[in-house]
Amino acid sequence: MKKSDFYYDLPEELIAQTPLLQRDHSRLMTLDRHTGKVGHEHFYDILDHLVPGDCLVINDTRVLPARLYGQKTGGGSAAVEVLLLENVEGDLWDCIVYPGRRLKEGATISFGDGQLTAVVEGVKPDGNRLVRFCYEGIFLEHLERLGTMPLPPYIKEKLGDQERYQTVYSKNNGSAAAPTAGLHFTPELLKKIEEKGVDIVRVTLHVGLGTFRPVKEDEITDHVMHSERYNVTEEAAARINAARARGSRVICVGTTSCRTIESTTDENHVTHAGSGSTSIFIYPGYTFKGLDAIITNFHLPESTLIMLISAFSSREKVLAAYEEAVREKYRFFSFGDAMFLY
Repeated sequence: MKKSDFYYDLPEELIAQTPLLQRDHSRLMTLDRHTGKVGHEHFYDILDHLVPGDCLVINDTRVLPARLYGQKTGGGSAAVEVLLLENVEGDLWDCIVYPGRRLKEGATISFGDGQLTAVVEGVKPDGNRLVRFCYEGIFLEHLERLGTMPLPPYIKEKLGDQERYQTVYSKNNGSAAAPTAGLHFTPELLKKIEEKGVDIVRVTLHVGLGTFRPVKEDEITDHVMHSERYNVTEEAAARINAARARGSRVICVGTTSCRTIESTTDENHVTHAGSGSTSIFIYPGYTFKGLDAIITNFHLPESTLIMLISAFSSREKVLAAYEEAVREKYRFFSFGDAMFLY
């Protein structure tokens, strides 16, 4: 199967640059994954598509304000940018740096007039840097003060309120990008969903920037997925399994929740608790073990995420729905509209 099989033409003006004022007022396309039937609603109408007993799985990761701007020290004061990807251990982080030629092994950096400093301890084969940070106090407080949200490269507008790139239920710090399907929920909508008898279950998957890295290989099976850290508690696994046992649906909010559930569910459709890393790559031909429906945003052409959605339905039905979304002028990508596949 070719990368080009997942291409669709998207006018640039349909890429959402800012979030809507009201999270749950985004549009919602519904797609019957078996028949291809499409509907057009608003996100707050998701309540009408949920029934008592459903299990709604949300990813409670929280995005780090992980983009830091600083100055190289010790021989020139060139401006540099450091993007934190993953905590390796202690104060050592896997980072993307720019420009790379200025930040070789041993280079030192100052952020916020020396409130936070760092040294490049190594260069990885992929070009990323291992960077150790030095500071007094609490590292997260320095990030909150000095860092900015690592918005995807297709978003050119500055984000006024950084909390708009967090879900309202975000809790566990560690992501380099938001689980954007969850951005549509409000506390009020979640309360209504619970009052309807839907069980809302939290899992955690820390989203890496590999999510946005393009597939470069023509044959998609040659693509190597990035690894992301997840955690599923004993309670979460028990509640998901209880939903299946009573014949209820497991509905994942976003591809991140989907990858978590599919990574922790066995061939007998039993979800297991645990923590670890997953590099699961889901594309057409994959047999789903853990979910019955998914709430998601609209994804980039030729991306691993549109491949995942195509696996859940079919490439033809998904691309036809995307073409209709373009005709209907839906808003695309992170701050865009949503889709419910059932």
